[in-house]
Amino acid sequence: MRAWVVEGPAPIDEHPLRLVDRDQPEPGPHQVRVRISCCGVCRTDLHLAEGDLPPRRPRVVPGHEVVGTVEALGPQASRFGLGDRVGVPWLGGTDGTCRFCRDGHENLCLAPTFTGWDVDGGYADACVAHEAFVLRLPDGITDEQAAPLLCAGIIGYRALRLADVPPGGRLGIYGFGGSAHLTAQLAVKLGMRVHVFTRGEPHRKLAAELGADSVGGPADPSPEPLDGAILFAPAGDLVPVALRALDRGGSLAVAGIWLSDIPVLHYTDELFLERQLRSVTANTRRDATEFLRLAERTGIRARTVSYPLEQADRALADLAAGRYAGAAVLDTT
Repeated sequence: MRAWVVEGPAPIDEHPLRLVDRDQPEPGPHQVRVRISCCGVCRTDLHLAEGDLPPRRPRVVPGHEVVGTVEALGPQASRFGLGDRVGVPWLGGTDGTCRFCRDGHENLCLAPTFTGWDVDGGYADACVAHEAFVLRLPDGITDEQAAPLLCAGIIGYRALRLADVPPGGRLGIYGFGGSAHLTAQLAVKLGMRVHVFTRGEPHRKLAAELGADSVGGPADPSPEPLDGAILFAPAGDLVPVALRALDRGGSLAVAGIWLSDIPVLHYTDELFLERQLRSVTANTRRDATEFLRLAERTGIRARTVSYPLEQADRALADLAAGRYAGAAVLDTT
């Protein structure tokens, strides 16, 4: 089968990924093998390729927004049948026994497994995954539409919850890529006022098309105090900007797995009056299930740009350069 591997982390323009032929993976106990139809391209994949996230296994296959059908069952696997349409997300496994898992916070597990980082992911023709962490997909959402929901959508949903914006409240979104454009749609559907701060004309245009109440540059002042904000851009220098835009008691959720260094914060200007700074660390399976139901019910749809699997390196380079708005999806068919 075809698979892209991280040959050696390097700037994306130096081609750290390599397309290789591999034997088809065989599912182990409680695993399924998924024949992949498409896989979303996430900024986390870029961080992995460039070494911001050091690969956790040699020549790992990136990709954690995987859509396909079950084509083989490992021993004791019984949750799915052959031919079932499924998604393989970022959270690939937990120990199930640590204090966080026991308390319902599996996203904070002490020994988690992540798809496309610890185990091979979806930049390939097939992958294996533990059946307990594989997701059933809504019938009303196509494969290409479903792929970005499996990380960009789910993480954005969790970040929106942590931003704690009340019904009808004021939300700020900093950065407007794959995750942000899905979160903005959900916030609009929930009746929030949405203010987007981002660079790049294609991103600003998309934000306006999706119903943002205002669209400005990354460091522009907010037109009104914000009840909550989400930082999607991996830019630590925007943290104090977003904190200053918050109203009293507002929360800023940082949604990325990697962030450049945050400048010195000034207590009076950025944290006083009970402003909060929070990070988003993975998601739970409950988050995923809730969001997929919401996406189907509210009609949230990703704006996608399709690339053939053979152009995965180009898709990541285009993501790094901001050459498209919305989300990229690799088509393996």
